[in-house]
Amino acid sequence: METRRVRVRFAPSPTGPLHIGGVRTALFNYFFAKKHGGDFLLRIEDTDSQRFVPGAEEYINESLRWCGIKIDEGVIEGGKHAPYRQSERKAIYKQYADQLIASGNAYFAFDTSESLDELRKNAEAKGEVFTYNYQIRNNMQTSLVLSHDEVQSRIAKGEQWVIRFKIPENEEVKMHDLIRGDVVVNTSTLDDKVIFKSSDMLPTYHLANVTDDYLMEISHVIRGEEWLPSLPLHVLLYRALGWTNSMPQFAHLPLLLKPTGNGKLSKRDGDKMGFPVFPLLWKSPEGETSRGYREDGYFPEAFVNLLALLGWNSGTEQEIFSMDELINLFSLERVNKSGARFDPEKTKWFNHQYLVQKSNAELASLFMKYLNEKGVNADLSKVEKIVGLVKERVNFVNEIWDQSYFFFTSPEAYDEATVKKAWSVETPDLMKQILGFISTIEISSAQDFEHQLKDYINSNNLGMGKVMNALRLSLVGASKGPGVADICEVIGKEETIRRINKAITTI
Repeated sequence: METRRVRVRFAPSPTGPLHIGGVRTALFNYFFAKKHGGDFLLRIEDTDSQRFVPGAEEYINESLRWCGIKIDEGVIEGGKHAPYRQSERKAIYKQYADQLIASGNAYFAFDTSESLDELRKNAEAKGEVFTYNYQIRNNMQTSLVLSHDEVQSRIAKGEQWVIRFKIPENEEVKMHDLIRGDVVVNTSTLDDKVIFKSSDMLPTYHLANVTDDYLMEISHVIRGEEWLPSLPLHVLLYRALGWTNSMPQFAHLPLLLKPTGNGKLSKRDGDKMGFPVFPLLWKSPEGETSRGYREDGYFPEAFVNLLALLGWNSGTEQEIFSMDELINLFSLERVNKSGARFDPEKTKWFNHQYLVQKSNAELASLFMKYLNEKGVNADLSKVEKIVGLVKERVNFVNEIWDQSYFFFTSPEAYDEATVKKAWSVETPDLMKQILGFISTIEISSAQDFEHQLKDYINSNNLGMGKVMNALRLSLVGASKGPGVADICEVIGKEETIRRINKAITTI
C-alpha cells in the first residue's frame, strides 16, 4: 500500500495579530512536515467577514517569515490547490452543502435570530441551556418539516436561511487523537451546527475547513486543544461526504497557560506582567499597539526555541536547539497532553543563550545601530572588543549600552553610594600615585597592564581593594563594568589619565 505524503496546514483567521499560541501551532506543523519530507501549507480562513481585520493577513505572513518557516503552498507562494484564501474559494463550498442536503445529512433552517433568542431566554428561565439538536429540529422552521415546494418558495422570496448539519441521534463517535489517544463522544451531546449561511453565501468554519483539508490532500491536522470539541462534527462531516478513506489524522496541542498556570495565556496577562504575547509589534486599524518579540529585541532563533519547548520535550537535558535539530527530533509522541505554563523570565534566558553564542562581530554590527541613534561615532573593531567584554551581562542587544556607555563617554557624575564606599580623604593621594605609575608604562594589553598594576599596588602596600574600587569609580562613575584593566585597554592610556585627574578634582 502506497504511503500517503505528509501534508499539513496552518490555517489562521485574519481577525487580528497572531498569538504566540498560534505561532507554536505553526511551528509544530512545520517541524512535523519537514521531519517527514512533507509540505507545509498556509491557508487563510477568512469566511467570517464580520471579524476580518485589515493588515492581519500580512502580519501572519511576516510573523512566519521572521520565525524562519518556509511555506511550500500559500496565498503568496501559490500551489496546485490555489487559491489559499477561503474567501476566494467561495464557489467551491455550496456544492458540498447541497450534497449534504441531497443525502439527508443536512437541512435548511429559516429560524429568525429573534425566534432563536426567544428560545434561549425560555431555556435560561428554566435553568437550562438551549441546544439546537435532534430533540427540537422537527419543531423548527426547517426543510425537515416544510414541503420541498415551500422551502424553494421561501428561498426564491429572499428569506434568510442557513444550512445545518443533521447530527445522528444517540450514536457513539469513536475517534483517535495522536496526542490524546482514543476519544469517544455520544452524538446526543452535540448540536446541529450551521455549516452555510445565505447572508453572505459563505460556509462557516466547519464545512470550509473539512472541505479544504480534503481538497488540499491534508494528511495530518495539528491544531490547538480548543478545536477538540469540534472533532466529532468534523469526523461526521467526512463520513457524510464520503471522504472517510481520505480523512486526515488529528492531533490537538495543549494550551499555553498564564505564568500562574491557571487559564489560557492572553494579551491582558502580557500587558499586566510586562511581556509580549505576539511575535511582532501590532498596530490595530484604530491605532492601538501591542508589543512584539521582534521589536522587544528577541532573536527569531531564541523565540522559536522557547516556543518549541512549550508542550514538547526532546527527552534529553538539552535546551538549546537549532531549527534543524528541532525538525530532526520532533515527534507528536513527545507532545504533552496537559497545558504548558508560560514563563516570561525563561524567555529572556533563551535570548541570552543565543546572544552569548553570537560572534562579537555580529553583535557589534547590531549594536552599532543603537550607537548611531545616540549620535556616538565609534570604531567597529573597538565596539567588537566592548561587546565581547559585556555580552555575558545582558539578555538583549539594546541592554549593551547600559553595560558599556562608559567606554564611549567619560563620567559626568559619580554614583553617591559608590563614592561613600570607595572614596576617602586619602584616595586623591593614592590616585596621584597610580597616575604617576601609569604615565611611565604603555597599556598595550589588559593582561599585561593588570599584572603590572597589581605588582605596583602590592609592592607599595597601597591596598588592592582601596585602589581598584577608586580606580573603577574614576573610570566608570559607578561600581559596574568589566575588569578595570579591560576598561583601560579599550579607552587607552591618555583617556585613563584624563578620567583619573577629573575624579581627583571633581570628587
